[in-house]
Amino acid sequence: MRQLGLQCLKFTNRSRRYNSYKGSVGKVAKNKINRRFMTPHPLQKLVTDIIEFKCLNDEKLYLSPIMDLYNQEIIAWKISNRPTLDIAIEPLKAALSVIKNNATYRTTLHSDQGWHYQHHKWVKTLKQHGIFQSMSRKGTCLDNAPMENFFGILKQEMYYGEKLLTYTELKQRMEDYIYYYNHDRIKQKLSGLSPVEYRKQDTQLSA
Repeated sequence: MRQLGLQCLKFTNRSRRYNSYKGSVGKVAKNKINRRFMTPHPLQKLVTDIIEFKCLNDEKLYLSPIMDLYNQEIIAWKISNRPTLDIAIEPLKAALSVIKNNATYRTTLHSDQGWHYQHHKWVKTLKQHGIFQSMSRKGTCLDNAPMENFFGILKQEMYYGEKLLTYTELKQRMEDYIYYYNHDRIKQKLSGLSPVEYRKQDTQLSA
């Protein structure tokens, strides 16, 4: 690459990591996942986090997805221009309907210690639906490595090296990417299938 004068632009770090940690503003849960990310059961282990992106005109975009560790599928998400409590609660409510209709084992939902996940509304909602809460240790991003990996892939494939977009444009591009990631982007660890293809195949084999 040096001889040809080539430079890699897609793998440069240009976005600031969003940090929602504000100290102990609520109850901090134990790390029930404890880096045991593998599971053969759909919806048994879920992870979530919030990430910030820069847009044109000094605007910002925040993405809050929930991932199923069974097949790395993004089962719910919300995109907003402000990191309010709703950015965590709305995808949680969407995920609850999926869990209610499809989970065969009790679900554990893992996050960092951000204020959204210490908030009494988040904690109460999990308890009401019988979901175990799990949290990373403070300042330990590897405790939520699958979500960090997803954020890295997303930024490398549709954000880094691209011109800045307006909030509306980036929101649409991100929604399109999540659909592509779930339905079309193959994974070696899923036998060369996309997350949705893997889930459907496994369902058929189990029937």
